[in-house]
Formats: sequence, C-alpha cells, structure tokens
Amino acid sequence: MRSASIIAFHGPEGSAIGSWVDGFTRTHGFRYSRVDTLDGVRALINRTLPACVVLDLASEATGPIDLCRELKRDTFTGIVPILMMVPPGETESAAEALRAGADEVIRHSPDREELELRLELVLRRAERDVAVHPTTRLPGTVMIERDIGERLASGATFAVCYADLDHFKEFNDRYGYGSGDSVILLLSKILRDIVRAHSDAGFVGHIGGDDFIFNVPIHDLERCCDDIIQLFDELIPYQYTPEDRKAGYFMGKDRRGQVHRIPLMSLSIGVVTNQMISFLHTAQVSELAAEMKSYAKSLPGSKYVVDRRQLPITSPESPDPASPEGVPAGGN
Repeated sequence: MRSASIIAFHGPEGSAIGSWVDGFTRTHGFRYSRVDTLDGVRALINRTLPACVVLDLASEATGPIDLCRELKRDTFTGIVPILMMVPPGETESAAEALRAGADEVIRHSPDREELELRLELVLRRAERDVAVHPTTRLPGTVMIERDIGERLASGATFAVCYADLDHFKEFNDRYGYGSGDSVILLLSKILRDIVRAHSDAGFVGHIGGDDFIFNVPIHDLERCCDDIIQLFDELIPYQYTPEDRKAGYFMGKDRRGQVHRIPLMSLSIGVVTNQMISFLHTAQVSELAAEMKSYAKSLPGSKYVVDRRQLPITSPESPDPASPEGVPAGGN
C-alpha cells in the first residue's frame, strides 16, 4: 500500500462509517481525509487523485451518485476508485450507484472485518487494473494502450504525443533523486492541467521515469503542445539553484562520463497522428511515437515534431521503419 496516499470520506457528521475508514487508514498506512461537501470531494480528487473515495449515502443519495457519475465520465478522475456505502434496504440506491460507475457498493454492516476486506479488494483491484504511477498517480501503460485502442476503434482523427525530458539524468545526478521526482511531478501536473483545459477528450498517461504520453483529438493538438512547452520553459528554471539558473547551465558529466556544459532541461514531444496513416494495431502507434520522440530529442530546446509521412503499414507485426528525418516540426 502507498503510505502517502489519501483515503477520503464524505458522509454524515459522526458517522460510524467515517470512524471505521479513519481506523482503516491508520492501520494500513494511508492518510485519512474527511470532506464535508461534495464540492470538496471534487476539489480533492482534482488536486491529489486519492487512493480511494468512500461516499456514505446515509443522509443523501442523489448528490453523491451524481458526483460519482461525473467523475467516472472524466478520463482524468475516472481512475479514482469510488466506494459507496448504502443503508440497509436501499435497493434502488445500490443499483443506481453501480449504474453511475461506483467501483464497489457496500451495505452498512456491523461486521467491520467484511467492510475492511471489501475496501482492501477495491484498492488492490485499482492497483491491478489501472497500475497508476506512484509518484504522479497517472495511468500507466495498460491504460495508455487501452486509450489508444479505443481511439483507433472509434475511427476519429487523433494525435498520440510522446513527451520526454532532455538532460534529466544530468539534473538528477547533480540535484538528487528527490529533486528529480519533483520535476517529474511538475511535468505531470503541467500535462494534466493543460490537456484537461484544452481537450475534453484528452488523456494523459505516465509510462515511467520522465516518459509521458498524452492523446488528444487532432484539433486540440497545437494548443496543447504550444501551451505545454511555454509553461514548461517558464517553470523549469526555478528547479535549479539561482547560480545555475542565471548561467543557464552547469558543468556535469554526460552519459559517457565526459564533462560538458549541461543546459537547463527542455521538453521534447514526438507526435504521431492517424491523419495519413491507417494504423492496424496500437503497437504500430506506440513504435512510431517512440521514433518521433527520439527524433525530437535530437533537436535543441523544447519542441514538438509531428510525423507527416504517409507510411504503408501492412500488418501489426511489421510497421514501416522509415526514417523521420525531414519531418516538419511544430512548436518552439
């Protein structure tokens, strides 16, 4: 279990369920957060992506169920497990909660052992099915592939954007892994906030390390990439000491152990779209996105590059390996 994660509870003041959730968090190494209002629950999820939210329908049913439906429809908040506590005999409320997308519905019971086992099951199921990254709480590779697959099946035109930090290893070596994690978290928030602001159908996932994927409809691509790069370049200098920030570099070793001037971190984004390529499988999309990311990293500064080739993809097993050299670049 993740010791820093929050389990949030919303329900009546003095609820026995709230006391039980509080006790559960203490025993299992989570942090407990009692939230008085549904707006507060919404704000908490948008801010921190808690490990689980427990909603007690003892005093109100419609509001929590509506909130659950809203959160589960959102690609960013839908990964948060929601457990609904239903008073005995409330058959319709239980069914409605399930229709709204609740991950588990439990009836009020004095059997605390059963309640605890059910909550543990919800948490473990979330870890298995969503596999979120422990630092960023963004969906991992399973959900990334699922999102790309759903976009392919829909027939809509979309862009898959592979974002990666330049000179992150050297920064990590100089400032330590704690500062490196802070940069990873900063980038995740930039991606999440901007994609969410510009694209209702956007998705952001974390492959691992400093590698991220965000998928958006093609008409949202330019705004998202432009604003991501602009905000990143504004904020990243403040992750350095005043001396390094003023100089614009520091002396450090590259991956071969040679000492060089290491510039401040920049962001490279490789973009693949299905505008001119008929992909047959998600693996083809992933491979070309990785290729475009590598090409973007060969160019200086923060930038995004869009693959505009017309590639003849004939089977899922053999995507075309054509070089991306000469691909028109977008961004900065």
